[in-house]
Amino acid sequence: MTSLGNSPNIFWHECLSGSGKSTLACSLGRELHSRGKLSYILDGDNLRHGLNKDLGSKAEDRAENIRRVGEVAKLFSDAGLICIANLISPYRKDRDACRAMLEDGSFVEVFMNMPLEVCEQRDAKGLYKLARAGKIKGFTEIDDLYEPPLKSEIELKLENGICATPSAMAGQVASYLENQGFLHYQ
Repeated sequence: MTSLGNSPNIFWHECLSGSGKSTLACSLGRELHSRGKLSYILDGDNLRHGLNKDLGSKAEDRAENIRRVGEVAKLFSDAGLICIANLISPYRKDRDACRAMLEDGSFVEVFMNMPLEVCEQRDAKGLYKLARAGKIKGFTEIDDLYEPPLKSEIELKLENGICATPSAMAGQVASYLENQGFLHYQ
């Protein structure tokens, strides 16, 4: 527990493009704020315009992207903030390396297990269409590997073919965090 009243942790949202991770991250950030918790969202799209603008989509660039985000997330956590890392991290070994940077229990992997078809239907940016047309190379789950988590702490998925609302998913994540003691003051 820090002087900010937070149990410093990193919540790593892991999923495909179009799965709803940014919407969930914003909803979770609002939920944490309503509980008096200070958090910060590290969004993959925003990081690609600054910190990681020198990286492409090759496997080694993706690994470096995840490493950098992990290091920044650790700094936020060290400062006592709850960090929500919101990005596509397709390779298990890279996520595991970020988990290894932290004390046990401080890295909470949130797997948004949404079917590729659902992600493509939600694709507001048109990225899947471009990838399928060959205009984007190395796109996760189209022409590059995606390794789903083996043991995520939280898995969000469709229930009876229906996706929960962002606020309901944020509530699920917040309930898990509450039950695990991450949101308690000492």
